[in-house]
Amino acid sequence: MSIVIDIHQFPCLNDNYGYLIHEPVSGRTAAIDTPDAAKYLEEASRRGWTITDIWNTHWHPDHAGGNLAIKEATGAVITGPAGEAAKIPGLDRPVKGGDIVAFGGVEALVIDVPGHTLGHIAFHVASAGAAFVGDAVFALGCGRVFEGTMPMMWDSLKRLKALPPETQLYCAHEYTASNARFAVTIEPENKALKDYVAWIEKQRAANAPTVPALLKRELETNPFLRADLPEMQLAMGHPGDAAATFGEIRSRKDRF
Repeated sequence: MSIVIDIHQFPCLNDNYGYLIHEPVSGRTAAIDTPDAAKYLEEASRRGWTITDIWNTHWHPDHAGGNLAIKEATGAVITGPAGEAAKIPGLDRPVKGGDIVAFGGVEALVIDVPGHTLGHIAFHVASAGAAFVGDAVFALGCGRVFEGTMPMMWDSLKRLKALPPETQLYCAHEYTASNARFAVTIEPENKALKDYVAWIEKQRAANAPTVPALLKRELETNPFLRADLPEMQLAMGHPGDAAATFGEIRSRKDRF
């Protein structure tokens, strides 16, 4: 039986997106990360929801900084990466890849996606066709490799690439316009990318979000997810080596 959930997306801080998942049968509501406690509590209150759960993807302050304030206000149970347990404020339940997180009738598979940080995780809610990916991957981009290695990050992206292509990726930031400017330097003749860029320009001109990102479209356009293609490997100077090709693309983006 499929479970109907409400996913509420809203902007917060400078360029973050906040997410609330509400399961109407149980009445429970999960906050995906907590960049801005006041904004999360306000958005939940406007809908008559109470935040009962917090799911953290990683320890960075713009993802876990509001944990304690929300927990104090609502008593929410905090779930987060076991690999970063010492850095997640108020953590109640440490989890790792392969674990199942559930509330009400909703289940999410935890996926290990280290690289941006060493313990980064994502939550795949298969019944909703949704994956909450934090800073692991963005529309036309991916997170900077701050704590891990390029091969580690590529392995993480492969796990996300393996999700059903119709999965919506709920990324944590509105970085898409700048990511698009870089992506076209890597594949200037990619027709799907050109069409995507035109859509992005219209969305941003209307101050509309470009997130969530459809995985199928990202597989056709996001250079970071395309490092396993022979033509991409050849263009980046690393034939036969997907991890090195990814590393070259990520290094170029870091200098862009």
